[in-house]
Amino acid sequence: MSDEQNFTPELTLDTAAAQAVEAPALTLEPSAPATPAVDESVQAARDANAVKLDESMLSEAERKMVAEFSEKIDVTDSSLVLNYGAAAQKNVAAFSESALSNVKTKDLGQVGEALGNLVVELKGFGEEEEKKGLFGMFKKAGNKLESMKAQYAKAETNVDKIVKVLENHQVVLMKDIAMFDQMYDLNTKYYKELTMYILAGKKRLEYLRTHDLADLKKKAEATGAQEDAQAYNDLSNLCGRFEKKLHDLELTRMISIQMGPQTRLLQNNDALMLEKIQSSLVNTIPLWKSQMVLALGLEHGRQATQAQSAVTDMTNQLLQKNADLLKMGTIETAKEAERSVVDIQTLQHTNQQLISTLDEVMRIQQEGSQKRREAEAELGRIEGELKQKLLELRG
Repeated sequence: MSDEQNFTPELTLDTAAAQAVEAPALTLEPSAPATPAVDESVQAARDANAVKLDESMLSEAERKMVAEFSEKIDVTDSSLVLNYGAAAQKNVAAFSESALSNVKTKDLGQVGEALGNLVVELKGFGEEEEKKGLFGMFKKAGNKLESMKAQYAKAETNVDKIVKVLENHQVVLMKDIAMFDQMYDLNTKYYKELTMYILAGKKRLEYLRTHDLADLKKKAEATGAQEDAQAYNDLSNLCGRFEKKLHDLELTRMISIQMGPQTRLLQNNDALMLEKIQSSLVNTIPLWKSQMVLALGLEHGRQATQAQSAVTDMTNQLLQKNADLLKMGTIETAKEAERSVVDIQTLQHTNQQLISTLDEVMRIQQEGSQKRREAEAELGRIEGELKQKLLELRG
């Protein structure tokens, strides 16, 4: 792991590194999906398992950093509020773009095509001879042997080319797997930074509401002056704006949380493909070559047997030996022909991984949807509380 991935997150109020955050898209379309009803028992279970964002997630040094940083936050500085935590948001956005770019530029379909071509080459060898039947094995022995050698040489050449392609993909996949480890560590760092920004902001917001805002309210109630009431209202509005900014950071933090398992999912896909390539290189291809060499050896033996068939005394013995060899070769060929290119256990494993992937993606989507609904409800409550406070003050 590099030094960049090990350093403690740093909090900053510098707006130079911040970029404008695109506004969320809203819709008034009546066809927008309605919020489904939530079973109370399910909701209670979800509430019981909800993660509480507090300083218990931090180390002692990080808590001290958050406390010191929160004192520097000035909610009256509109530029600071606008760009608060924007540097961390930019890092998460850049990370997401990097992961997407990696998926776009990598075509695992090429690996599957190469493996498919390999299967075609391995299955195609000897098909012409098998179609001729058993008696065709004893006709035109010389031509047949030369044809088998030529066919084997051609198939071997094509297989070697495919092997080189697979080996190149193997190297790329191994590099990608290592890269995903680095990306996962970076995302963990960004997640920690966002958590610290949020906690520092909430700490400052709580202090302002329990001290500065409370003092202004008492002063406004005591004096009844318009300027004191306006000062209280202005600070209350600023706190509300800052709270919304913290909510934006919480949404970005959730994106960062989701990127963790998504990165591991992409890494697992690469690992599975790498294992498939490795199995083909170290098992399938050497086995195929040994069987082809055996087939050529059997053909040489058969021709030697035919060459001695003119000897009358040895005719029966040679025919018996030839039949034995033929039986052995036919059995071995039949076994090899009946052998599956892909084991059923491999298909079962792949199917289970696919189902698990779909379940995980569906769960992440459902969680994200629920979080957005909860956030929308919470924003409504916040807005209602703020409006009520203003009405109480004006009353």
